[in-house]
This record gives sequence, C-alpha cells and structure tokens, in this order.
Amino acid sequence: MKKYLIFLVAWPLFAGLENLGIDQAISMLKNKNLELRISHFNEQMKAYETAAAKGNHYGKLDVSVSGMRSNDAGNVFGFKLQSREATFGDFGAEEFVINSTACQNGDNQACSDMFNKPPSALNYPEARNHYQTKISYMLPLYTGGKLSEYGRITEAMQRMSQWDTQKLMNEKIFQTKKAFYDISLVENYIVNLSKIIQNISRLETIVKSMGEEGYAQAIDLLEVQARKAEAESMYNQAKLNKDLAYQFLSFLLNTEVSSIKKVSEMAPLPEVNTAAVENHNIDIQKALLGLQISEMAVNVEKANYLPTIGAFGEYGSADDEMWNEFRDKDAYTVGIQLKWNIFNGGIDAANLEKAKVNHLKVQNEVSLAKSGIALKVKKLETEILSRNADVKSYQKQLSFARKVYENYRSRYQEGIVSISDVLMKQSKELEVLLKLLTLKNERNTKIFELNSILNRGGNV
Repeated sequence: MKKYLIFLVAWPLFAGLENLGIDQAISMLKNKNLELRISHFNEQMKAYETAAAKGNHYGKLDVSVSGMRSNDAGNVFGFKLQSREATFGDFGAEEFVINSTACQNGDNQACSDMFNKPPSALNYPEARNHYQTKISYMLPLYTGGKLSEYGRITEAMQRMSQWDTQKLMNEKIFQTKKAFYDISLVENYIVNLSKIIQNISRLETIVKSMGEEGYAQAIDLLEVQARKAEAESMYNQAKLNKDLAYQFLSFLLNTEVSSIKKVSEMAPLPEVNTAAVENHNIDIQKALLGLQISEMAVNVEKANYLPTIGAFGEYGSADDEMWNEFRDKDAYTVGIQLKWNIFNGGIDAANLEKAKVNHLKVQNEVSLAKSGIALKVKKLETEILSRNADVKSYQKQLSFARKVYENYRSRYQEGIVSISDVLMKQSKELEVLLKLLTLKNERNTKIFELNSILNRGGNV
C-alpha cells in the first residue's frame, strides 16, 4: 500500500505537459532549447574575444621572480653587478697588488704574472646565489589604427554571432509552430478518418444484412472489409505521425509534452513590406555587417604602411638573498621604440589589394542577398496564394465527395449500383481528404518559412 501511495505522489513528476499553448511553448523554447543554449554560449565566447581585443590597448604588466645559482665566471660577475656588489677585487686587483709588491722586491716571475697571468678571482669565482624580482610594463602608443580596427572587427563578429542566434531562434520557432499546426491537422484528419471508418462499418452492416436476404454477394462484403482495413491502416499511421510530432515538439522544448491546445488548421498569412524585409531580414543584415568587416579589414592592411610606436619600463632588484636590501639595490629601465617596415617584397601591397577586392566582392554579395531574399519572399507569397485557392477547391471537392458517397450508398441499398461503385466513391473521399491535409500542411510550412525570413520571431 505504501509503494502504491509513493507511485501516486511521484507519477506527476514523470507526466508530460498537458494542454500546452503555442505562446507558452515558444516562451519555453527560448529558455530551454539546447541548440539555442549552445548558440548563446558561442555569443558569450565572442564577447570575451571582444574584451580580449580591447585589452591590447592597455599594454602588458608582468612580474617575474627568479632564483639561480652558478659558478660560471660571466654569470657570477653579472650577478654581482645586478646586485650592485662588484668590487675591484673581482677584477683581480688584490692579486695585482701582491704581484706588484713582489716585482718591486726583485721577483721577476711576479713581474711577469702581474701583466700576463689571468686573475683567479675573476675567472674562477666561487658559486653564488642570485634572486631577482622584476616588474615590466609594455604599452603600444601608436599602431596605425590596427588595434582599433581589430577591436571593431571582434565587436562585429560578436554581433554576427547574435544574428546567428536570432536566425536559429527563428528556425526553431518555425519548427515549433509547424509542430502545433501539424498536430492539430493530424488530429482533425484522425477525426475525419474515424467518421469514414464508421461509415464503412455501417456500410458493412448493410452489406451483411442484404447478403442474408440474398441481395448481396460474399465478394461485396469482402470488398467492404478490405476498404475498412485500408482506412484503419491510414488511421493507425496518422496516430503514429501524431506521436512522432509530439516527440519532435518535446525535443524542441527539451521537455516532455503530452497534449497541446489545438490551433486553427490554417496559419494566418503575414503582411509583407519590402522595406521592412530589407531592414529586418537576418541574411541581409549579416551581409551588411560582413561589408563593414571587409572595410575594417582594408584599414588593417593600410596600417601596415604606418609605423608602430611602443613604450616600455622595468623596475626590479637583485641580491644573493631573496628580497634583501630591495630598495638599496633596485634599478629601473625605461624606453621607447619606433618600428617602421620599409620593404617586404610587396607583401603588404598584395594583401591590401586582396582586402580591397574582397570588399568589392562583399558589396556584390549584399546586392545579391537583397535581390535573392526579395525573390524568395515573392515566390513564397505566390505559392501560399496558390495553396489557398487549392485548399478552397479541395474543401468543396471533399464536401461533394461525401454527398456522392452517401448518395451511392443509398442507391446500393436500392440495388441500382454495385458495391464497387460505392467503394470507388468512398475511395475518392479518402483521396480528397488526404490531399486536403497535404495542401494545408504545405501552405502552413510556407507561411512559417515566410515569417522566418521576415524575422518576426522576436529578438534574441
């Protein structure tokens, strides 16, 4: 009993969302869709790249602490100089004085050693520890505008990633709306199929009754049962399609969905304004942004013809003990450097011309994007209007097919037509119903595609 109660309490946790509305679904999509989350992460990475590019303007400050020990003559002498402890004794002054005194007392060997024998204190010093702490700062003063252009390019790339997210969101909204309309369409299709199956069942009952009275043949009943099996197969396939649509919707929302609020079978046709399309279409906006980036790239290549100027400064202290007498032995170095490339074999000129050609190419891509999107919008509008006319036609055909079927069923009971004639008319009803479903689905798909091009899914 306890296990049963636990199951009843826990069961709602595993149940899917019930009676989900389309607006609620779109709100969930924006927050929960995994592909959109990944795209937002890409945006964040681009934002950090922009911050990193801007950071180059402020230079670089480093702190280094090193510890060494050496008996190499050059190193030991250098250590002593950096520690401000070098003496004349390090140059062999003591040995020189001793040899000089001995030479004055008549020691010829001492006279020779005084000028020819290398000093032992300088060449064979004792091993020495060396600890150095240094702070260094490098700052670019002028780069011909290259750093500024790099910063603008990374900002533009960040905006480009936002456009990519916006486009992806429009696509996911398109898919979510389509899933709602698909489910609503297939549910109505299932209802109509149920009615058709009921009609066939009634016809089956009539054929059986007429067979018992000798007015129908066994083959008539078999024909009706075969048609009923065909309709039931279509019914089962429609239910499977509905389940698949729910699974796809659950995938989009990253949440299990059990049922939705049905929507109209026919999605509303959006109003199209040519100027608004150019101002809001994402592909056009991305092309315009790409044009700006190509112009910045030209400026970067132009900067190669200008000099770069940088400043640097160092401050530190060294001793044979860590941080010993730091202020007494500190030292600084400051400087400025100008670098200007005069000749590099025409590489800069070639890269500049390449950037200019790319800029011209992107200009043409912008024009192509505008004309291509305008053509696509016009094509979609035409196809939607065509589907509207077809839907109206098939709705009338469906209504007519149902009446014809009812008429032939009555005429069959009167023995005027054969069961094959009746089933042929019923088959026509099924055919028109399926075609009507397909047309509505195609029409809705094109409307959602048009909405996606118009970028009316809301900002990221």
